Amino acid sequence: MARIAGVDLPRDKRVEIALTYIYGVGLARSQEILQKAGVNPDTRARDLSDADIVALRQVVEEEYQVEGDLRRWEAFNIKRLMDIGSYRGRRHRAGLPVRGQRTRTNARTRRSNKRTVAGKKKPPGKK
Repeated sequence: MARIAGVDLPRDKRVEIALTYIYGVGLARSQEILQKAGVNPDTRARDLSDADIVALRQVVEEEYQVEGDLRRWEAFNIKRLMDIGSYRGRRHRAGLPVRGQRTRTNARTRRSNKRTVAGKKKPPGKK
């Protein structure tokens, strides 16, 4: 089983797709990595030779920031925004959409369970 950047690549997928299981590697970057390492993108992950795996691992570790380092870097940037009190930082802290989306409707995933159920009637109170 190929293990690159601390991630086990799925054995039955093409290498081009399997590399996208690494955080920070999408399809375009995966193709770039394969070209630099000189590996055929159509090979299955189970068919990779040890030399191919070493070449891929070397390219990923030397040239790209992936997995833990990338997550740490992103968390640091968000923390920096919150510390300086910028608009984006305040939105992150409040758990609201950061990039200008409307919140009167929608924004369900960012606002999570702060919403009320629409159209729910309260039971009649006792007099």
